[in-house]
Amino acid sequence: MTEVNRPPGIGGWTRFVTARPRLSLLVALVLTALAVLVGSGVADRLGSGGWEDPHAGSTYATKALEREFPASQPNLLLLVDAGGASVDDPAVAAEAKRLVERLAGEKGVTGVGSYWQTKSPSLRAQDGHEALIAARITGDEKEAGETLDRIAPAFRGTHGPVEVGVGGPVAVRHEMQTIIQEDLLRAEMIALPVTLVLLVMVFGSAVAALLPLGIGIVAILGTNAVLRGLTEFTDVSVFAMNLTTALGLGLAIDYALFIVRRFREELATGGDPLTAVGTTLRTAGRTVLFSALTVAVSLAAMLLFPQYFLRSFAYAGIAVVLLAAAAALILLPAALILLGHRVNSLDLRRLFRRGRRSPEPDGASAAPEGRAWTRTANLVMRRAPFFALGTTAVLVLLGLPFLGVKFGTADDRQLPSSAESRVVQQHIRDGFPGSPGGGLEVLTEGRATQAQYADYKERIAALPGVVRVDGPLVKGEHAYFTVQPKGEAVDEQAQRLVDDLRAARAPFDTEVTGAAAVLVDSKDAIAERLPLAAAFIAVVTLLLVFLLTGSVLIPVQAVVLNALSLTAMFGAVVWVFQDGHLSGLLGFTSPGSIETTLPVLMFCVAFGLSMDYGVFLLSRIKEEYDTTGDHDQSVRHGLQRTGGLITAAAVILAVVMVAIGTSRVTNTKMLGLGIALAVLMDAMIVRSLLVPAVMRLTGRATWWAPGPLRRFHQRFGLSEGEPAVAPVTESAQEREKVSARG
Repeated sequence: MTEVNRPPGIGGWTRFVTARPRLSLLVALVLTALAVLVGSGVADRLGSGGWEDPHAGSTYATKALEREFPASQPNLLLLVDAGGASVDDPAVAAEAKRLVERLAGEKGVTGVGSYWQTKSPSLRAQDGHEALIAARITGDEKEAGETLDRIAPAFRGTHGPVEVGVGGPVAVRHEMQTIIQEDLLRAEMIALPVTLVLLVMVFGSAVAALLPLGIGIVAILGTNAVLRGLTEFTDVSVFAMNLTTALGLGLAIDYALFIVRRFREELATGGDPLTAVGTTLRTAGRTVLFSALTVAVSLAAMLLFPQYFLRSFAYAGIAVVLLAAAAALILLPAALILLGHRVNSLDLRRLFRRGRRSPEPDGASAAPEGRAWTRTANLVMRRAPFFALGTTAVLVLLGLPFLGVKFGTADDRQLPSSAESRVVQQHIRDGFPGSPGGGLEVLTEGRATQAQYADYKERIAALPGVVRVDGPLVKGEHAYFTVQPKGEAVDEQAQRLVDDLRAARAPFDTEVTGAAAVLVDSKDAIAERLPLAAAFIAVVTLLLVFLLTGSVLIPVQAVVLNALSLTAMFGAVVWVFQDGHLSGLLGFTSPGSIETTLPVLMFCVAFGLSMDYGVFLLSRIKEEYDTTGDHDQSVRHGLQRTGGLITAAAVILAVVMVAIGTSRVTNTKMLGLGIALAVLMDAMIVRSLLVPAVMRLTGRATWWAPGPLRRFHQRFGLSEGEPAVAPVTESAQEREKVSARG
């Protein structure tokens, strides 16, 4: 194909795709096959932790205690149940000692201790029928999981007069990782067929419906390969796999919907496939690229936090967004060129039309859907003050429960009630004094006398909220005390005790660790970096939306209205998952708090998805405004042309997120259902009602910008199209050059 025959809008970056579509698809097929090979087994290399700040004092103390006092940090607990007998019964004690000896002889296990050795009351249940064997499995999460898989079958179950259950942090994490993998596979089996049915309903054509699904699968497989590569250099959370599936399907379908819809519109006007692809890439293609950048920016903000749980979602999210956009802008145009008018083939809706003539392929101007959105736009803009104030009030009201949020840590209650490790931990929580494993450890460094240790012990034992202080256990210049707090391991009283312990005077260096200390440090790390992350998202979003629209007011509106669209999600998270409403219906146990990192994660993901839909709407409004100069008509036209598309995309993404939300792990359930709610609220309330109402109120001032910024936008800005003119004049050629530079 020569340069002369290339239609307008086919630039250098798409030249290879449009000139050699078969070769492009073949290369993509080969790369996808390689991604399958590279990404296979990625889930087995992912971790299930990552909530702690790696630079915090509690993390330093944990590592020091693991190194100097392995028995001080048990991560494996064997619950020995003597049935109706006492744990001090000679037969029970003899069997327990045999289990201790066997466990101490296992490779990768250290620091083995038990009630029968120490007679510690904290290791014996209050009813006297259960007691604990504690140990530490060494190595990282992957090594610890492999060791647990190897030894657990030998200890789990009946041993003479006792029944043994396996618990402890390492068992909780390992079981959580296994359940997440199983649930993710089930979610994919639910989401894929339902998504295909919805796409057929949107497009009518089975051929057109398969294209977005194919783009999503390519994005997911490619991201799995990226995550597999990252595991060689850094820790990656298993929870990130859920985001890979959700965004891989959701965003790929969004982008493909937008491009295929515009391609079919161009075909309906009489254009040939190559020209239609060129126009589509020049208009919808630019919007897709721009949208991908805005979503990636929101997700990139999580890289500013130290917890690898959050950073993992940034890795997965950025990779899947960019791969989805690349597939939609490279593979999809190649497929559309080869398909041409056959993209409308296999119109399954004909089965329900009883021989009636099919509507236009674009489905916008003549279809009832387009007329319905026109009526909606007219109604909203006639009563703009009512819709602007009413929707704002409703969204604020829905978000009020978040004012009562309480932050905590993820524990065994994330798991289903039937999970073995949760059953064991619940027995310990309910039946043992002081919640073994939930205490605080105070590490001391520096030589000290026994008198100094005794004086310090008395000082911290007198602090409010302390039940008991054990220790010290001394090894060279290191020693540690175990402090048992009142109440729950991570409640507000335990968190205050962490601050008191750190403020207590001592003749040596001290640091505090334990579940409450990790939570305090995690909250501090998030609070310290949250303003920077919010500023990063806001500034870059303002810049990108300005480059798209050339307006000063629209970027501010976009940021404010996007944030407002998330209020329902945050209110629902507290009302449902913290306060426990609907817990029976949804099948989870509320711990009375929200894991500290989840609101940050949900904000970044949901804000990015809201911007995705916002860009789709604003780009079409801007295109019409550039053509006609009529502000009100541009808003009507934008809502008419994208309202159905955005709603369909939101429903499909919500289906994917609800499938993720069927997980048996509470945090994953919260993530899936919360973002599904945010997406639907944004598409059906904010984009359909609030945005057009606000733009009607601001009028032509919506497009104002000072002279220097206007000139900056003319030189560097992006747009979804150029003003329509009949003959190609010199000014039109200049606009083409400006657009090409953008």
